Amino acid sequence: MQKKDLLRSIPAINDFLKSEKAEKIINKYTRNRFLESLSSELDKIRNKILAKESGFDLIKEELAINQVLNKVEKELNSEEDQGIKKVINAGGIIVHTNLGRSVLAENALEKAISIAGEYSSLEFDLETGKRGYRYNRIKKLLKDLTGAESAVVVNNNAAAVMIVLKTVAEAKEVILARGEMVEIGGSFRVPEVMESSGAILKEVGSTNKVYLKDYLAAVNEKTGALLKVHTSNYRIQGFTHFVEAKEMVEAAHKHNLPVIEDLGSGILFDLSQYGLAYEPTVQEAVKAGIDILTFSGDKLLGGPQAGIIVGKEEYISEIEAHPLMRALRVDKMTLASLEETLKLYYNFEEAIEKIPTLNLITEKAEKVKLRAEKLLAQIKAPKNIELKINKSEAKVGGGAYPLSTFASYALVIDLGEKSAENFSYQLRQLKTPVIARIQNEKLVFDLKTVAERHLPELACAINKVLTEVF
Repeated sequence: MQKKDLLRSIPAINDFLKSEKAEKIINKYTRNRFLESLSSELDKIRNKILAKESGFDLIKEELAINQVLNKVEKELNSEEDQGIKKVINAGGIIVHTNLGRSVLAENALEKAISIAGEYSSLEFDLETGKRGYRYNRIKKLLKDLTGAESAVVVNNNAAAVMIVLKTVAEAKEVILARGEMVEIGGSFRVPEVMESSGAILKEVGSTNKVYLKDYLAAVNEKTGALLKVHTSNYRIQGFTHFVEAKEMVEAAHKHNLPVIEDLGSGILFDLSQYGLAYEPTVQEAVKAGIDILTFSGDKLLGGPQAGIIVGKEEYISEIEAHPLMRALRVDKMTLASLEETLKLYYNFEEAIEKIPTLNLITEKAEKVKLRAEKLLAQIKAPKNIELKINKSEAKVGGGAYPLSTFASYALVIDLGEKSAENFSYQLRQLKTPVIARIQNEKLVFDLKTVAERHLPELACAINKVLTEVF
């Protein structure tokens, strides 16, 4: 058969539409989506014919109406299965930005679901029966927990920094140490956020050293604020010097200038007793006199994505009144889950127990080892595959504690001559994808980030891929 004859033999669209199978696909996915996918599949076949010089009989078999429709259905099924999915995180990074950062506490999740599924008192004052203010409750919680005069919340920490600078220092110079011009993830950098706010960056000091005199030498009539950025996602060690918050505040206030600090991950309690490096808490920054503080809700705090702003009443009230506030405000589900997360912080022991991020950070390695052993007992591997439980190192992630790791345990699978990359790919294609690490051509499943309830599902996933690969 020649190319021309084969091209002429491609069934017409109407031929496909007469099929009962086509009718079922259309009923499920709509006529437009069906026709779009069918046209795409037929184009692939045409291109394949045009590119070939022989072997046309094989292509002719592909032109059977049912065979083409099977491919169309498979493609549409694949499209339908795309989007955000629940995954099993066996990578050992607790606050994994690409995997959604913090897992919500059970009470926070339940509250978000209940509020999302019903009408709520989001902006309704139940006492007066009139319009209310959505941030009243969250403001009270944050004031209690941080000691700040006031507080407000926007949709993420970059937005928090931007609206603070836009409110306090638009068209004014903001003094920032050169060593604090961090990139906060996804190529977003502090200088770029500042530029978007309309503030003018005035950098001082060197990469590793900055002194109070550097800040003071840069102060002039155009200065709007001093900015301090906590380098939560990296560390400069060795020959260094940075200005303490209290010292900066005292000097700035003599010039009637506010001090803004971006704490990044943000933390309400010192976790050094659990073997982590010391991190400045929000309360300490407030006590030091910082005028405006920003930090994330979905990192060390362990709540939903949010940018939390606390500080002096005079500045917070200005921020709340800014027109941009409406564009950056958070929705009812975020507020509901954040409120419930913050409530747990009134009792630190309860927060440690019930907030998954804090629970994993403070969990002892022996518990992780038990989960690893339970997982190993459920794996059915071929005889030539080596399975071991090894010591591992887990990380906080999310730009927090960059130099700290946790003692952890992992199930390690040596696949021999089989590809670890392919095995990892197959795990990611499952209905519930599994995210693991590859080290030295071996699959590493770090149990630090795998909850007890997910062990049977993880074991089933590993066994399924083992069966397919071998």
